[in-house]
Amino acid sequence: MATSQAAASSKNKQHGAPPPSRARDALVFAAGVAAAVLALLGSASVLAPPGSGGIPLVAFPSPGPADDGPPTFYDDPDLSYEVDARRRITGWDAKRAAWLRSRGLRRAPERVVMVSGSQPEPCPGEAGDHLLLRFLKNKLDYCRLHGIKLLYNRDVIHPAMTGAWAKIPIVRAAMLAHPDAEWVWWVDSDAVLTDMDFSLPLAARYAGKNFVAYGWPDKIARRSWLGINAGVFLVVRDKLADKGTDAWCDDQSALVYLLLVSGDRETLGEKAFVETEYFFMAYWKDVVGKLDGVAARYDAVERRAPAAALRRRHAEREHARYAAARNAAVGEEVPGPAGGGEDGWRRPFVTHFVGCQPCSGGRNPMYSRESCDGGMRRALAFADDQVLRAYGFRHAGPLNESILPLPFDYPAAAHAR
Repeated sequence: MATSQAAASSKNKQHGAPPPSRARDALVFAAGVAAAVLALLGSASVLAPPGSGGIPLVAFPSPGPADDGPPTFYDDPDLSYEVDARRRITGWDAKRAAWLRSRGLRRAPERVVMVSGSQPEPCPGEAGDHLLLRFLKNKLDYCRLHGIKLLYNRDVIHPAMTGAWAKIPIVRAAMLAHPDAEWVWWVDSDAVLTDMDFSLPLAARYAGKNFVAYGWPDKIARRSWLGINAGVFLVVRDKLADKGTDAWCDDQSALVYLLLVSGDRETLGEKAFVETEYFFMAYWKDVVGKLDGVAARYDAVERRAPAAALRRRHAEREHARYAAARNAAVGEEVPGPAGGGEDGWRRPFVTHFVGCQPCSGGRNPMYSRESCDGGMRRALAFADDQVLRAYGFRHAGPLNESILPLPFDYPAAAHAR
């Protein structure tokens, strides 16, 4: 299987294959990716025998340079890590399965590599480098808590693919460099993971899918380039309902074209999943103003006596158990889907600051500097407080950089004071 997932909002911006046997390879190696992408790299039927439960097994230590085991796809001199239409990779499922077997490995459905990145030069925008550092820290925090590998790239892998296109060559290279991973997940540099407890529902919702993108069904029905969060090719301008002749080219409309308009739509469509039930990536203007209310509702749940176990101090490595218990408790009292949604007061999983351009400083004129800067600081602090709690601290306020120690039995003790 191979899956990509993207999201943001209709107010922001958001690639296919011939015969069915090649559909997955095309999705993996030709698919454009947008603000966020998940790419599922393995096939359960090929890689895991019935009853394996998805638990990774190591039959023997992975061979090293002195004893590299049997030849694999890495030994093919025609293998190219570059985006090159003349040397496309085919038969990826079989090649990857053979590599796993040669290393004594079996598939682990929850194994993820997150990929993100930014430009190689210093940011021209005021405080841009500082903001990118904070966005990177946020991703590092989430990946540490969830056992995810993080690849952060600052290099231009393909000289002709810059800007929105720069993510495609690094995601492709990451897939080749990590055949042990089941998913590759692209997250834009200006996206904040705002629910540190939420885990991607990989097996529960995306089993059997090769591509998952956040989108809006009504816009998809109209073939809108905003129907799915991803990109635009010049050649597809006349195929999309709301793309003007003077519109720029990006990876989003390319994705919409290949999934919804091209001749391979049926082949690709059955393997694609458009996520609509939670905020895989929320538009920041829709959620930042609610974060204080969200935090207050979560604290209220934990203050109550039945939630006393959640207030117990614990080591960070126990985060997954406490996150599951907290989600269960909150789910009974706070309306909305886990991962957040248009309605309710659950934490949004990812908040995307589309249009704010923290690195370049060239924000969309429809947003004020104050709203962008304040929104980014608020979302980052909201996420930081969830991480700092295991260390015994939190921010003094939503936009206050000062740190305060947490009293024993927080948040019940704080409320009593």
